[in-house]
Amino acid sequence: MRVFVTGATGHVGSAVVRDLLDAGHEVVGLARSDASAAALAEVGAAVHRGDVDDLDSLRAGAAAADGVVHAANKHITETTDQAARARAELAAVEAIGRELEGTGKPFAVTSGVIGRTPGTLLTEETPTVPNALTALRLPVETATLALAGRGVRSSSIRLAPTVHGPGDARGFIALLVGTARTTGVSGYVGDGANRWPAVHRRDAATLFRLALESAPAGTRAHAVAEEGVPFRAIAEAIGRALALPAASVPAEEASGHFGLLAPLVSLDSPTSSVLTRDLLGWRPRHPDLLADIAAGVYG
Repeated sequence: MRVFVTGATGHVGSAVVRDLLDAGHEVVGLARSDASAAALAEVGAAVHRGDVDDLDSLRAGAAAADGVVHAANKHITETTDQAARARAELAAVEAIGRELEGTGKPFAVTSGVIGRTPGTLLTEETPTVPNALTALRLPVETATLALAGRGVRSSSIRLAPTVHGPGDARGFIALLVGTARTTGVSGYVGDGANRWPAVHRRDAATLFRLALESAPAGTRAHAVAEEGVPFRAIAEAIGRALALPAASVPAEEASGHFGLLAPLVSLDSPTSSVLTRDLLGWRPRHPDLLADIAAGVYG
């Protein structure tokens, strides 16, 4: 299969590219810079020059492919205008979707699980109810799944908030590590009993491939290897790795301590992937989150 991958040199996308190549697929990666193009060529992928904001480029890449993985994601630190970020992501998905309409080709799109059902176990079948944290980005998933009725074998790959592993420089764990270094404290809110699901980047990459190969149209797949790691355990592991104390941060001080992550650090977001594993035969096998932190992946 010839697969067009956006975000092909990012933390998740680069792992997707390698997994696809290892499985015998041909990969064409979107590259907006010479450095990205060189990185793709080095691993044996073809290069499609363009940008996720260049909708003509996205349509051209999709038209020449047998399937598409949309792993690009405007990172939380790239813009404080989250509405603009959401609009740009929706425009990209809609552009690719229109190009794939009626073809039956697979289209796997990045989504997330955190904050969907705070305090309640989220499954692939849990009804989606927009809330203050998720409403802006839910239209991307809605648009993705709607393509199933327009001749596209679309799937929404809902990533755990902690997609950990070597090379993670801008993900949530990397941001928490940076905060701990800056403040001298690895913090958690309250008693830190709230849970964050997690997945290794290579296991997440495999799920994208499996979805591309065999997911039925309209699939919601959970890239979650660990249902919920207590946030205090994450903070303590970071503290041990950096030789810094782990301590509770009062809720009223969370914004000052955690910055952009403040709305997320106290969320309790346990998430199941049982249905995903049964449907696609996905079996996570790489190190868990605390093991990665203890191994020095984050310095």
